[in-house]
Amino acid sequence: MSREHMTLTDTHCHLDFQKFDHDRSEVLRRAVEAGVNRILIPGLDMHSNRAAVSLARNHPMLYAAVGIHPTEAATWNESTRNELKALALGTFVPSDSSGASDTPATSDTSRVVAIGEIGLDYYWNSAPHALQKNVLQEQLALAADMGLPVILHMREAAKAAPGSCAGDLLGILEKWVMELRSARGLLAERPGVLHSFSGTLEMARAAIGLGFWIGVTGPVTFDNARHRQQIVAALPLEYLLIETDAPFQAPQPWRGKRNEPAYIRLIADKIALLHSCSFDEVATVTNANAGKLFAWKEKP
Repeated sequence: MSREHMTLTDTHCHLDFQKFDHDRSEVLRRAVEAGVNRILIPGLDMHSNRAAVSLARNHPMLYAAVGIHPTEAATWNESTRNELKALALGTFVPSDSSGASDTPATSDTSRVVAIGEIGLDYYWNSAPHALQKNVLQEQLALAADMGLPVILHMREAAKAAPGSCAGDLLGILEKWVMELRSARGLLAERPGVLHSFSGTLEMARAAIGLGFWIGVTGPVTFDNARHRQQIVAALPLEYLLIETDAPFQAPQPWRGKRNEPAYIRLIADKIALLHSCSFDEVATVTNANAGKLFAWKEKP
């Protein structure tokens, strides 16, 4: 199959952000021209969750994830949980709505394929660590209840060696996956992805052992990212996903500028170089990986 006809999946793109408001349709056009066939938009708070779901309902290549980012952990409450569940089921109706909707409120029409972006963030310290861990565990329970995989964020404290945040996250995930396996649910085979992975090779292998995929973003293309490149090269291609994290983390040569889904080809190119394989193989395998994890719901 020719390079022009290969399909790529951007499994993490904040397409709802204001930075795309003036040219979102053009960004999507360029993505299609670059061979991108699906884009997953993760929520960070309730505003972005609603925006992600709305965008996904109105474009066939877009999907959504809903969740509360660890930096927003202080906003978590029972009402938040209930709304996340309604958004995931496709039954959410805004409080200012009369009930009319262009999309029937049934689970069959939900474009939500994951719970996320959730996790732990010890860099910004915008919420106590104990609260972050509790909110993460609440959302993992919600994911298990709904049979949806999770999109996980992890960031260590500034200038800290990998350890504290990674250790806490792995401990929570190990317990959760053991519970999934005990329940013999299908989610145990596709629990989630560690988004924009920045941890150690040992952590990546431990996560893969639990069934998680590893998300690879633009920084893998940077000239000074040898450590990250070595980790990606050492991991099985069958456990990698490619993500832009747009509008952040643009790859070379766009570093420092607004990122967008079309640039995902540059990440795939770098992975191919690191794995000494073809671009076609990276595109085929990572696209299949995304399908296994997110079990895309096609529009009728």
